[in-house]
Amino acid sequence: GALGRYAAVCRDERAARFLVAKSIPVKVSLDGRDKELWTEHDARLGELRAAVAELDAAGKGPRDLPGTPGPSLMDLKYELANRILRSCRFCERRCGADRTKGKRGFCNLDRGTYLSTEFVHMGEEGCFVPSHTFFFVGCTFYCVFCQNWTISRHVEKGMPVTGKDMAPLTKKGRLLEKSRNINLVGGEPTPNLHTILDMLVHLDTNVPVLWNSNMYMGPETMRLLDGCVDVYLADFKYGNDACGWRLSKVREYWEVTRRNHLLAKGQAEVLIRHLVMPNHLECCTRPILEWIAENIGNDVRLNIMAQYRPEFEAHDFPDISRRVSAGEVQRAFEIARALGLTNLDV
Repeated sequence: GALGRYAAVCRDERAARFLVAKSIPVKVSLDGRDKELWTEHDARLGELRAAVAELDAAGKGPRDLPGTPGPSLMDLKYELANRILRSCRFCERRCGADRTKGKRGFCNLDRGTYLSTEFVHMGEEGCFVPSHTFFFVGCTFYCVFCQNWTISRHVEKGMPVTGKDMAPLTKKGRLLEKSRNINLVGGEPTPNLHTILDMLVHLDTNVPVLWNSNMYMGPETMRLLDGCVDVYLADFKYGNDACGWRLSKVREYWEVTRRNHLLAKGQAEVLIRHLVMPNHLECCTRPILEWIAENIGNDVRLNIMAQYRPEFEAHDFPDISRRVSAGEVQRAFEIARALGLTNLDV
């Protein structure tokens, strides 16, 4: 039930949110000032939410959407994302790099987007496979245990792509390879928000969008994702700031991630992933599960993940230099169930 609308979009019984956004016309010129465009964006976002609710209540799908003769809410989102690139604040590091002039922040990306690979992936949760997955080079974190470190740390340079390049790939995956969704991951999708929105502007196929992320997006990114994302695959790593800084070189992890999980729940359907790590049950697993139980409950799916293994630089950190034990994973499930969390993906 927590992913019921997603399943209906997969069956073409409901319209993906980005298609509804493309049916919402905007009433200002896209050449306007930033403040004017953001005001228009938020006004049309309310219209989008009402349209989704009305369409769903009437049992209408993608074929029932009206056309838009002029610029749409999706075009406006793409314009705003490109403006943010001039002083980048897509993630909560808010480095301010002018990526339009080749400057690079922590993610080490200029305005270009680089794909490590894209393919129809069978390794996600059962409700998501087959999943057309786009692995973006670069990341906003430096996780010392990263299993995709060749992607996140730019060992792989990747293939440069535009949103216009990605749209036909996505259409092919949906229509010919029968993928259930678009799965945006990496690395991390956040630094590539402008390219992803450009892809959605050019895409005319009904397919749910999965934002597979570390959830360290800035407030502007969360506003732009609202109305585009159907499901957040929301990673929840740490239950405190100290572990976030020591193991991922990220500040204010606890505050930012909690905020974004709540925003995500208000925007779309959510599946929260928590990777159980050795020796981190009390400092991370327990506070995360307690917060979920108190603030979100069983309205979202929860995947307590057991596949941790030491990769990349993890052997330099004694607390996480071994695989997680079966006993630690069992204890994580016991904590979840004692807190009343039952919507578990097992």
